[in-house]
Amino acid sequence: MSNESQGPVKGEAALMQSPSVSASAQSLPLSPSTSKSPELPDELVQAGWSKCWSRRENRPYYFNRFTNQSLWEVPVLGQHDVISDPLGLNAAPAEGGDGHLGNNQRKRRGSEEQGPGYINLKRTKVRLFPHRLLSVMSMSASDLRSVSSQAIYWDLDIQTNVVIREQLPTNHLPPHPEIELQRAQLVTKLRQHYHELCLQREGIDPPRESFNRWLLERKVIDKGHDPLLPSDCDPVISPSMFREVMNDIPIRLSRIKYKEEARKLLFKYAEAAKKMIDSRNASPESRKVVKWNAEDTMSWLRRDHSASKEDYMDRLEHLRQQCGPHVAAVAKDSVEGICSKIYQLSAEYSRRLRQTHLSLLQEAPPEACASPPQSRLVSCYPVRLTLPSPPLPRVELHFENDMACLRFRGGDGQGQQRSLQYSCVDDPRFEKFLSRVWCLLKRYQVMFGSGANEGTGLQGALPVPVFEALNRQFGVTSECFASPLNCYFKQYASAFPDTDSYFGSRGPFLSFCPVSGSFEANPPFCEELMDAMVTHFEELLDRSSEPLSFIVFVPEWRDPVTPALSRMEGSRFLRHQLSVPAYEHEYRSGSQHICKRLMYYRAVHGTAVLFLQNEAGFSKWTPTPERVAELSAAYRPSSHPPSLVTNLSVTMETRLSTTRHPIFVPVHVSFLWFGSSVTSPLNFASSWS
Repeated sequence: MSNESQGPVKGEAALMQSPSVSASAQSLPLSPSTSKSPELPDELVQAGWSKCWSRRENRPYYFNRFTNQSLWEVPVLGQHDVISDPLGLNAAPAEGGDGHLGNNQRKRRGSEEQGPGYINLKRTKVRLFPHRLLSVMSMSASDLRSVSSQAIYWDLDIQTNVVIREQLPTNHLPPHPEIELQRAQLVTKLRQHYHELCLQREGIDPPRESFNRWLLERKVIDKGHDPLLPSDCDPVISPSMFREVMNDIPIRLSRIKYKEEARKLLFKYAEAAKKMIDSRNASPESRKVVKWNAEDTMSWLRRDHSASKEDYMDRLEHLRQQCGPHVAAVAKDSVEGICSKIYQLSAEYSRRLRQTHLSLLQEAPPEACASPPQSRLVSCYPVRLTLPSPPLPRVELHFENDMACLRFRGGDGQGQQRSLQYSCVDDPRFEKFLSRVWCLLKRYQVMFGSGANEGTGLQGALPVPVFEALNRQFGVTSECFASPLNCYFKQYASAFPDTDSYFGSRGPFLSFCPVSGSFEANPPFCEELMDAMVTHFEELLDRSSEPLSFIVFVPEWRDPVTPALSRMEGSRFLRHQLSVPAYEHEYRSGSQHICKRLMYYRAVHGTAVLFLQNEAGFSKWTPTPERVAELSAAYRPSSHPPSLVTNLSVTMETRLSTTRHPIFVPVHVSFLWFGSSVTSPLNFASSWS
């Protein structure tokens, strides 16, 4: 509406205005009929509806001050929202020309002026529910036209059965786009340092995904202030990073398909081992053993050309057993130096970020204080931050082809086919909403990396039928390891309380202490994180006499068995266990918010499903044969279009090792991310057996 018409501001104000716009510029102008109208029922008035007058059309219309919707017809309670009217076909048009546009409004143009693919952003609307916000920010133009027929991959109507002790607000600094952009630059710089150190000191590329798993493993023990960069860890040397780098020395070994590949790999290993032992400060005995075995292997390769693939593989295994300990001994100090240097740089970057962040805040963070020991029991609620959010810079929303994009200082963050839970009470006009969504998207993109074959396998999700069966049969209403981008329930724990709390997160699960409730746990496949998870489960189950249940989904790694799986199988809280065979079940891509089309992938490893329950939880959610059978049936792969399911015939590139490392099945999907168009393979972790 124009200023002349004195009509209220339309839906664009909720999504498109800059956070820096003053409150006076965003206030609703009064119209001749903004007072409560006797024609409207009390229910509509309480829901935010009022009757206004259009001077241009010379007739009344109806405006909702909560959702910024405008309708010509009398609204029907609960029906006129973005779901039932995604294109705004029933919306009252803007009035006046360009000269009358005020309050940061843009002139409306008919879709016929812009072509058939145009979506009028002025008609983009949101609906505020008591605990969530369904936003068309994350829907593409085509999604808006077909929203009624789209499959939904979450259920935000399920109420929680989780009870916790009332907690004080946390002292995390509120997110800010400037800080998040600087954090992204520093993490990218740290990744580059890691790559250079591995290449210069050991002559290898960093093990695939090892930096991502380093971040996960460090955050299990980190006591520093930064939500992403570790800065206060003991020990300084990361077991995860050290193990993975050492495993790729002297060269990275991959699974072999053909005889010639085995022959080349055997020769490369012998050559690399001999070169390393000659160039390092090794003992005379080590030099003798490695050089003799390497030269013997090369002589055998030169004179025997009729060996089979199995012969080469047997010879390689023998060479690794003879040379491996000596090579590891001479590389140990160097690899520890790599791990130590990366940690020291991370701590320095963390200190620098915090200083910059504090300078942006209007007040200093309070001293940390413990929760009251006799706090009352309450229904679970999202994390709250102590510090108020400072003024946030402008983040713009626009569409690029079929992708909804958020832009801050020229960089884009995209989301698609996703409704984000909205649990913020300090932003009733959504002035900070887009900035917070941008920070959220940036954080997860930075954590899992933007390179090829990075990140997706560490944030996969269970299929929707499994979640439905868990809720129906075992009362599951919350997830222990999720994010605002891939959660199914509106109750979930996630890695970052500062960015995720505005979208319903209960904070990191390892610091989350429920008294009762039924949970699903599908952790990232990081051994240290899974082990810490088991410790936390057993402490919670031992401490509570109320019904408490955890249904855990972990990879069935048996060669060797992971400590987490071994501990759960021997736990006194284990009530039932089932195994889902490899290739007979699937997972949902963790990048569903940026995939052009939702991707499913068949698991290339078995999945162990374990029921950990205390006595009360076992009595209430007993894993009976009938319930377990329904869960198993829900796990069977459903019928998806061929383009939505990964092709299992693709070549697997794996790491050959006596220790466990992920297998990556590359499946390419094109998407836009932060201002660049890339083609990125998705990763699916498995075990080497």
